[in-house]
Amino acid sequence: MIWSYFLIFVISSVILYISCETLTKIVVRVSSFFNIKEFVIAFFVMALASSLPNLFLGISSAINHAPQLSFGDTLGNNFIALTLTIALGILFSKNKEISTESRTVQNTSIFAFIAAILPLILAIDGEISRSDGLILILAFALYVFWLFSKQDRFRKVISPDLINEPAKAIFEFKNLAKSIVIIVGLVAIIFIATQGIIFAAQSLSLHLNISLILIGLLITGLADSLPEIYFSINSARKGESWMVLGNLMGSIIFPATLVIGIVSLIQPIIIDDLSSIVLARFFLLIALVFYFIFSQTDKKLSKREAIFLLILYVAYCFFELIKVI
Repeated sequence: MIWSYFLIFVISSVILYISCETLTKIVVRVSSFFNIKEFVIAFFVMALASSLPNLFLGISSAINHAPQLSFGDTLGNNFIALTLTIALGILFSKNKEISTESRTVQNTSIFAFIAAILPLILAIDGEISRSDGLILILAFALYVFWLFSKQDRFRKVISPDLINEPAKAIFEFKNLAKSIVIIVGLVAIIFIATQGIIFAAQSLSLHLNISLILIGLLITGLADSLPEIYFSINSARKGESWMVLGNLMGSIIFPATLVIGIVSLIQPIIIDDLSSIVLARFFLLIALVFYFIFSQTDKKLSKREAIFLLILYVAYCFFELIKVI
């Protein structure tokens, strides 16, 4: 019986990955059709598209009276973004390093740091209430306001090489109505896939006697990070380090503020056992601190630092599994 739940989870995750990968490419095409610049694609459009699994999972888990799964999913997503995702982006980049010299990247890194720890601070009392949710959504709104106030960052148009397609397919894209229909269909498929993930996660939590938060941290967080990992590797191969960092920062800020905020408005997130996330909070804080230090050192992220972040991810998974066993 347990294996059937694992099978449902794997199938749902594969469908989720394929749907998000396709959605990502179509969103970039449509954005290019409207002449949206690279900065917005990286920091807003792509991050939002990549966060759809987190959003749908969060809303569905809240409706199913299991918002703890969304909380664990977000913590796991943020930790994976700061370790596995950025490390793979560095290792697959042309020069095995990513520049963080841009002032916008530096400022956004600070905001991402705050956004990542804000849910942890609000959860100290064992609950993320509706008022806490409003605080998180307000933080997201402030980020968006700051983002669109930087008019000088909106100059560079998205490169056709980013998604490995000819310029004509992007800049002369005419079948807009069809693309919108496909986007709606993919969103529906993503929603169905997240329902399968939630069902499997709740069943595994019950049969293995593991908290939903831990399931979110170890399993759904990784599944929902697949679109971001794909985009990071693909962008790094094309030499688009700006896009790698933009998507990374956005994929931390969106789930930690907007998603958790919406979920807690639907249903407050009650954390019965704070000790269940002690290890996750510890490793997430370590990842945040070291990423911030690495990004400030020589204003770049190197191969050596990527390996350290990978080791940090493996170490966390190891210690969590030791706890379960």
